[in-house]
Amino acid sequence: MSAGDSKRGKGAKGGRAKTAPQQNRVRTVKEIAAAANVSVATVSRALQRPEIVNETTRQRIHDVVKRLGYTPNALARNLRTARTRLIVALLPDIANPFFSEVIRGIEQVAHENGYSVLLGETQGSLVREQAYADMVAARQADGIITMSPRVPAIPIQGRLPVVNACEYVKDGQVSSVYIDNVAAAGVAVDYLVMLGHRDIAFVAGPPSSPISVDREQGYRLALQRAKLPAQAALVVAGDFSIESGERAVELLIAQGKPFTAVFCSNDEMAIGAMRALISHGLRVPEDVSVVGFDDIRFARYTSPPLTTVAQPKNALGREAMSMMLELLGDAAVPPRKRVLSADLVVRGSTAPPGARRG
Repeated sequence: MSAGDSKRGKGAKGGRAKTAPQQNRVRTVKEIAAAANVSVATVSRALQRPEIVNETTRQRIHDVVKRLGYTPNALARNLRTARTRLIVALLPDIANPFFSEVIRGIEQVAHENGYSVLLGETQGSLVREQAYADMVAARQADGIITMSPRVPAIPIQGRLPVVNACEYVKDGQVSSVYIDNVAAAGVAVDYLVMLGHRDIAFVAGPPSSPISVDREQGYRLALQRAKLPAQAALVVAGDFSIESGERAVELLIAQGKPFTAVFCSNDEMAIGAMRALISHGLRVPEDVSVVGFDDIRFARYTSPPLTTVAQPKNALGREAMSMMLELLGDAAVPPRKRVLSADLVVRGSTAPPGARRG
């Protein structure tokens, strides 16, 4: 290489470093703001809270970000704000279809506000719950939305970044969103009584679950209103699984105590109950009516379609995440307990006793 070549290699217009594509250079928010002719604060809002930025401005910033190849430095942002923008959603059983729509509601609001959601299946394990709680204590997540009746221990000062959904806890310092399970179960049994049923069996959920206790209370209160005796032989415990619903009806039939209707604490057990009834040659609803609880997606596709209590699953998730955002925005916000409404959806699995299909 000649001396002239060497000089050209070091000159302002020479060398590979000066001919590299512009987008390979690390960009800053300040550069994005200058290119879009807006303030740094506006760029920050457009990237983290786009819904609060004017659409024209937001699109201009988006175009600049895309053209310059800007990638936000999440680590630097987290160090400045002490936020991970990650929420942990704890659920007891990821296979239970009820939770999918609740999680969808959580994720929708999280995404709208620049947060991500990490799902954690606990299977009722305290050890697993605590492992996720430790993530918050270690600042690897900002908060927890739990769908179980327990609040994991988080060794931090101040208000716990926890919101409870679907189930509920007695802790007055924890915000919760749920339905009135006593009233909703009562409406389901009232409907069976109105159809003319008098011997109504009940498949309960696990006694450790507050919602199971409340749904049984709703069942018993409805019988009292109708001046019908609560028959111990017609109450069988399950665990919210299809298999336990099937086993419960097998036990009811084996006992020989007559019944013309079965109210189940969730839809999965109701599906299992229908399977057991049909396997014994009983028709639904001509011989036995069946009512579930939750209105999971599969409820409308059973044969016959399942009458059930419809929970506002998506709204439960959206409200839980909204509560979390309130808490993260201002720890001084007082905890809230919000009760959403539930509706009885009547389908083909219920009819008056001894009804015949037309």
